[in-house]
Amino acid sequence: MVFLRMTNRISLLFALIAFVAACATTPPRNPSEIAADKKIELAVIQALNDDPTIYARHIEVTVRGGVVTLSGLVLAIRDLFGATQIAASVPGVISVNNQMELKIFRYG
Repeated sequence: MVFLRMTNRISLLFALIAFVAACATTPPRNPSEIAADKKIELAVIQALNDDPTIYARHIEVTVRGGVVTLSGLVLAIRDLFGATQIAASVPGVISVNNQMELKIFRYG
């Protein structure tokens, strides 16, 4: 009886792991989707670098399906929000996922 319960729990655990793994994978993209995302990525990077008010050196840009993810460190709040607004204004961007971290330096 105890062996049967333990076997059921182990089976349930493996089924749960398989379910989570299946949900975590994303479908493969075709070459045209990859090219479209790369074009958006380059346009966002260019727009960030062209804006004189944003220090974008430490901002990383990734795109999947038109959804832009911004990550990395920024040193000012205006960079945190400004980069998001700039990325959202690029043609082809569906939404912006802001994963940037604000680094605050304390003096003294």
